[in-house]
Amino acid sequence: MTEPIVRIIDLHKSFGANEVLRGIDLEVARGEVLCIIGPSGSGKSTLLRCVNLLEVPTSGTVVVDGHEMTDPDVDIDAARRSTGMVFQQFNLFSHLSVLDNLTIAQRRVLGRSRAEAEETARANLARVGISEKVNAQPGQLSGGQQQRVAIARALSMDPAVMLFDEPTSALDPELVGDVLDVMRKLADEGMTMLVVTHEIGFAREVADRVLFIDGGVVVEQGPPAEVVGNPQHERTRTFLARVLHDRHPA
Repeated sequence: MTEPIVRIIDLHKSFGANEVLRGIDLEVARGEVLCIIGPSGSGKSTLLRCVNLLEVPTSGTVVVDGHEMTDPDVDIDAARRSTGMVFQQFNLFSHLSVLDNLTIAQRRVLGRSRAEAEETARANLARVGISEKVNAQPGQLSGGQQQRVAIARALSMDPAVMLFDEPTSALDPELVGDVLDVMRKLADEGMTMLVVTHEIGFAREVADRVLFIDGGVVVEQGPPAEVVGNPQHERTRTFLARVLHDRHPA
């Protein structure tokens, strides 16, 4: 067995008196696609944000690609380079072109030349299927196109792990498919991915493992055929019945 690329040990996170994560233990293998599902307020996004220290854990250990993120002496900027983050909102610089959105961090953080950064940017725009938008402004793009630019921007930093926090939740339904197609392609390429999602069909199809969180604890985890197709816990069954009913009402 190779060393897991993400290792989380006894992770706790509180906001004041509200304990959002209550002792999460998790390992993610290199190349694994892990989909994290659960009701709103269950701690899914907080867990994801603790992986790259956008949220600082109250206690516990997080190790990503050999970097102990929770070590007080860690160089957090260097350690964060192991992860690429894609949010619900696209967070693009509205005053910059698509190309400049993809090159600015490469040049400032990684020290790449303009030529190298632009070559990397164009390659990743091709990966997400929007090469023709290289000179567009974000405001000229649909929400789905902006999210694909955001994915390309994260990929341009050469992360070892990609974190997706409900990347399709802000999109119109007809635009969701294009973004999920890009994520399927990344999974096929062997990218390690942690995906917080309400897209149960995507989780069933693409995930190697599904993690169901409720109340800040891992209730159930395993292959999608088991967790989604034949859940063992009543809380999982209730959640899936509600989500799938909302997607396909009678």
